[in-house]
Amino acid sequence: MRPEVRHVFHPPSHTFSYVVWDSATRRAAIIDPVLDYDPASGRSSTETAQQLVDIVEAEGLTVDWLLETHAHADHMMAIPFLKARFDARVAIGEGIARVQQRFVRLFNLGSDFPSDGRQFDHLFADGEHFAVGDIPAQVIHTPGHTSDHVSYVIGDALFVGDTLFLPDAGTARCDFPAGSATDLYRSIHRLFEALPDSQRVFVLHDYGTEARGPANETTIGAEREGNIHVGAGTREADFVALREARDATLPMPTLILSAVQVNIRAGEFPPAEGNGLRYLKIPLDEFRAHWQP
Repeated sequence: MRPEVRHVFHPPSHTFSYVVWDSATRRAAIIDPVLDYDPASGRSSTETAQQLVDIVEAEGLTVDWLLETHAHADHMMAIPFLKARFDARVAIGEGIARVQQRFVRLFNLGSDFPSDGRQFDHLFADGEHFAVGDIPAQVIHTPGHTSDHVSYVIGDALFVGDTLFLPDAGTARCDFPAGSATDLYRSIHRLFEALPDSQRVFVLHDYGTEARGPANETTIGAEREGNIHVGAGTREADFVALREARDATLPMPTLILSAVQVNIRAGEFPPAEGNGLRYLKIPLDEFRAHWQP
């Protein structure tokens, strides 16, 4: 079954968010919505997320699901804004609880911070089935970029989050907390083995190339044969060596410390302090030494 798919692009983070729906029932899901945030001023806005709302309203859709692939490090979730507008369930993979536990320690959030995933309405298990309207859907745990990462198969469409990029861009980094190049290679091959060449693939990020601008859609067949990091029979050891060498040269995302604090709360900002203001914590010096389990 073939869902309708529309996207909204967020240029600052090169992120694609998606509205996915069953054309027969007009039931829909929104995947990885972005909140606009300016780290210099601490101001946020919902301009990009409003574009998703505009699609829903223009198409006459009913949103049943607000889906996240993982606790993003490069943008903040716009879940609260959308939750206030749609009677939809917020869902993520059940691995979010372990991510919360890790960052509770890093940010010293205290023993009263819920670290069991309860900020989300539903925590998906690996292999769990659900539906978007009458279109069957399934969750596949795809760790590697992060330990909690999941991909969503909705009919003939696959939403891979930060697992795969377009074939000419390769794969996502694996040097975040509990990330693993070995896990990413195996996750990608799990998708290759489970899905047909014709399966549409929608990526979360694309940065464009000298030859083209940002793009977001490919197929499993194109990835299997042509992905520059993992395609055409690339061996696991070679991929791990390439990925780890590449990751060692990459700077940390600009928003990682801010975004994670918000995203482990399902997009909510920290509660206001005694002066009525809310704050994001920035751990100093050797924070990377403290964010692993």
